Amino acid sequence: MRRHPLNPLRRIAIAAALSAAPWFWLGDRAEASEWGCEVLLCASSSDPSWRGVPACHPPMYRLISAMRGWGFSWPTCPEAGTGKPGYEAYHECPAGWSVGSSNQDHGAGQPDLCAQVRNTCPSGFGGRDGCEQTLTMSRRMREDPYYFDITHDDGNVTRHWFNLKR
Repeated sequence: MRRHPLNPLRRIAIAAALSAAPWFWLGDRAEASEWGCEVLLCASSSDPSWRGVPACHPPMYRLISAMRGWGFSWPTCPEAGTGKPGYEAYHECPAGWSVGSSNQDHGAGQPDLCAQVRNTCPSGFGGRDGCEQTLTMSRRMREDPYYFDITHDDGNVTRHWFNLKR
């Protein structure tokens, strides 16, 4: 089989297309990084929240719309050293209480309860099986369940809570 050499004009066109490809890719990446930094700045705004800052509406609405799409990937801000945010739907349980689930018998339950086991035996009683009582209470839902942990130059970390309600 004989090879046909590419004519010089065609070689130049291919080389130009290949050399331009990284610039297009970096442009998309830079735009995604810029958007990720806008999201980070807006999400970390607390007084007022991002909803009270008109300049934050476009990047945050874009984020909310993008989250509905298949294969969503959270925009990041590499310059800030943060990745995608964390998510905690519920507040912590009070001291002395542990996290429980109201639907644990059926599997895949949400950690929506706080539980505490108390000994109800009278003083001096031998502590038999019927002396434990499990108390439960609902865990409060967070108004702002998403968070970013931002590490400062001195190593301290600040957690910024936010929500994505329009």
